[in-house]
Amino acid sequence: MRKRRTLLFTLPETRWAGAALVLFLLALLAQSLGGPGWLWWSLYLACYATGGWEPALAGVRALGERSLDVDLLMVVAAVGAAAIGQVFDGGLLIVIFATSGALEALVTARTEESVRGLLDLAPDTATRLGAGGGHETVRVVDLEVGDVVLVRPGERIAADGTVAAGASEVDQATITGEPLPVDKAVGDEVFAGTLNGTGSLRVRVRRRAGESVVARIAALVEEAGRAKAKTQLFIEKVEQRYSVGMVAATLAVFAVPLLRGEELRDSLLRAMTFMIVASPCAVVLATMPPLLAAVANAGRHGVLVKSAVVMEQLGTTTRVAFDKTGTLTRGAPELREVRLLPGAGCAEDEVLRLAAAVERLSEHPLASAVVRAADLRGIALPAADGFSAQPGRGVSGVVEDRRVRVCSPAAVDSPRGGPEAAAVVADLQERGDTAVVVLCDGRPLGVLGITDQLRAEAQAGVAALTRLTGAAPVLLTGDNRAAATRLAERVGITDVRADLLPEDKVGAVRDLQARGQRVAAVGDGINDAPALAAAHTGIAMGGAGADLTLRAADAIVVRDDLSAIPAVIALSRRARRVVTANLVIAGAFIVVLVSWDLLGSLPLPLGVAGHEGSTVIVGLNGLRLLRSAAWRNAVPRLGVGGDGRG
Repeated sequence: MRKRRTLLFTLPETRWAGAALVLFLLALLAQSLGGPGWLWWSLYLACYATGGWEPALAGVRALGERSLDVDLLMVVAAVGAAAIGQVFDGGLLIVIFATSGALEALVTARTEESVRGLLDLAPDTATRLGAGGGHETVRVVDLEVGDVVLVRPGERIAADGTVAAGASEVDQATITGEPLPVDKAVGDEVFAGTLNGTGSLRVRVRRRAGESVVARIAALVEEAGRAKAKTQLFIEKVEQRYSVGMVAATLAVFAVPLLRGEELRDSLLRAMTFMIVASPCAVVLATMPPLLAAVANAGRHGVLVKSAVVMEQLGTTTRVAFDKTGTLTRGAPELREVRLLPGAGCAEDEVLRLAAAVERLSEHPLASAVVRAADLRGIALPAADGFSAQPGRGVSGVVEDRRVRVCSPAAVDSPRGGPEAAAVVADLQERGDTAVVVLCDGRPLGVLGITDQLRAEAQAGVAALTRLTGAAPVLLTGDNRAAATRLAERVGITDVRADLLPEDKVGAVRDLQARGQRVAAVGDGINDAPALAAAHTGIAMGGAGADLTLRAADAIVVRDDLSAIPAVIALSRRARRVVTANLVIAGAFIVVLVSWDLLGSLPLPLGVAGHEGSTVIVGLNGLRLLRSAAWRNAVPRLGVGGDGRG
């Protein structure tokens, strides 16, 4: 089913912001070309109306609730600038804040639609079995705890429950993040929204639809998103406090001289001059251009950062939490080794040749890994006849008049397997591999060790993040502890938390935050979305990232390269330093000009020149981060690629 996506200009906020930007650019063009004043004034005022009516209306409503809205103050500053002829300054403010509001509305809309799409993973209807053996199609929301539902091959499981009858393999990566389908038999737990394999299952319902794991994932994303929206970030605090002070001071500058007998025109001129030189244009440009330039630079190097606020947040990261499958690994199984058993009487390649000949007819992910390994070794595969598959147990076929079985260790009779086979299987599983036994005419020949592929840049990326943040990352995974621990040892992670459901990952993130850590969570699956939303910053691996995860994340590694994560954090830290420098520059200009206006007689043209000069300086300083050299210079000590490719 194709999902409907919120397009850029389907939201009223984006349409008004776009119109304001177009009118502003037309006005600037007309003014620059020496067009008639009435023309570019009309265009600027039209820009004010299209971009400013919505925040002005919201501000008026906030005033009715005894609250001072920051956007209203920006509109007042813009109108004040226009009142004494500085219509360009006001138009620039209007465009900046209208664009920011439009981007926020777009991200919110797409996140909400992704949460709704998550709930579509679970089917709307289920086949409920009656006590007398009959069956009926019912709505999933009508299922009660204790009902038994039939799940046919290839169907999605309708409800959380336990297997009452049957056997199959179930792809539950959407919930646990496990890279491979999991064999399910009587008594095993299954989750709503996961995909059944080749077998048929009868599932006894344990939770109603609204209480299923997949429903709780959606609820966790929404809850974490609301909590994050309440956080007052550095930029917002500076803008609001400065704006409130500016408006109060402007009123005082106008009223005090007037009460002392000064002419109305002189008081108004002094107040408007004060509003111009104290205008937050330079303050806004001190913060936004460096962060937006860093966002654009990161995008060119394979990291999509969703907003300037996110770019600012990335630089404060003190701990990184990684998912395992699809994040530190590629989420694709590969054959690690072939272990021969005593008395096999053949070489490794022969065992692999027989296994791949049968597995070539299977659609199981493990089968693909076996066939791919045979192809890489250049092994020619014979034909297999009489192919059959037993869900949860393995496959078999006749190869060159020999009966070949490739199956799970549980499907091998103990006397045939012998203690040697059991020892090999136990050793592979202890290392975190999936063990597959190969038998020929009932005699075990060898055991295949299959594992997930570690990303080539994972070890260097983890080391770089450790140096950058001062703390080694933590591993949060739904996979088993043996596999998680082995992988963690390979990449240099010591804090491993395994066998986690989505809510457990959220709990782990919040535990780190409770200890004062500012956590950046990295993942790719739907099961990672709640943790990404709850973290200080969520980063999604975009190559195979689930739709909801990409929406819940604050940043997306488009090229699926882990080395880009320490690089973008380092770039964010540099951008924050530029922001601080710009605020000092803007503040110095404002203090000098305001003091001159209050203590002396600041000529309006000189005040405008000083104000515009500070705006240009901080703007150009921030735009330096657009250069590719800024990305390279941000990470010289991290030991990762300067281009985001490792």
